[in-house]
Amino acid sequence: MKLSRQILACVAAALLAGTALAQSYPLRPVRLIVGFPAGGPADIFARTFAQALSAGLGQTVIVENKSGAGGVLGIDAVAKASPDGYTLGFNNQGSVAMAPFVLSKMPFNPQKDLALVTTVVKVPEVVVVNPSLPVASLAELIAYAKANPGKINFGSAGAGGITHLACELLKAEARVDLVHVPYKGAAPAVSDLLGGQVNMGIFDIPVVLPHVQSGKFKALAVTSAKRAPSLPNVPTTAETGYPKVISDNWYGLVAPAATPPAVLKRIHEAAVAALRSPALLDQFAKVSGIAFPSTPAEYAAFLSEEQARWSTIIKAIGFKED
Repeated sequence: MKLSRQILACVAAALLAGTALAQSYPLRPVRLIVGFPAGGPADIFARTFAQALSAGLGQTVIVENKSGAGGVLGIDAVAKASPDGYTLGFNNQGSVAMAPFVLSKMPFNPQKDLALVTTVVKVPEVVVVNPSLPVASLAELIAYAKANPGKINFGSAGAGGITHLACELLKAEARVDLVHVPYKGAAPAVSDLLGGQVNMGIFDIPVVLPHVQSGKFKALAVTSAKRAPSLPNVPTTAETGYPKVISDNWYGLVAPAATPPAVLKRIHEAAVAALRSPALLDQFAKVSGIAFPSTPAEYAAFLSEEQARWSTIIKAIGFKED
């Protein structure tokens, strides 16, 4: 009985300490680590989010770019940081949903080494082709590919990333032979698509939207469950007969796994408030981003779904990276 009282006292003390910590948190600026260079899509979304999150936390949220390995190095730094709520991570899809199955050695476990706070933003992707390709719809592209196996190539921002695996998913579902041409980033891939060196690709809408609007690319289908507000006349892959070809790019907010629950709750509340603010919604919309707040449990379930989707295609094509 005496031991039980001691245990209860310890639990009560811990709860009180956690509550006190949450009430005082944050006392200084918070770091938000982004696993990509400044100026890119991830950085643009992260800085918009950081500004809104700063208002909710009452402290400056400083964006720190730590790029490498498709976003993995930055999130690894978060996983290994002091779990005090002062180091957060703006993870991309690849670093937590694809890299565990692509890399031969993963430096952290997304489910064990990170606290999943909330998903932040979805960025729809779109199937685009060079106008020289004689197709005007996804159905025509598939028919043309079947009639010309191995003669259509697609550019990607790099092997093992979303722009590569999205096309592999389309290949698998449509049962067509498309040839992969990897680049070091989306910019050179889009440049060669403009020049006709590659025939097609699946890219984030903000990356190719100006070229679609100018007629330099033909947009055939949005690889999302719903049509994209910035391309309202372009059908989804589900509408065109391929409901499993879903490849939204997305970003989320994470913290070191051992961060106190009360601090995580404080961060989550501020993050969700930020993601519902009209100013942020407007800024995201300008770059075709859709705010995507969730509970930690919803984030965990969503991550499991994403890992199941991408691990299947990664294993099917036998892709592995050292």
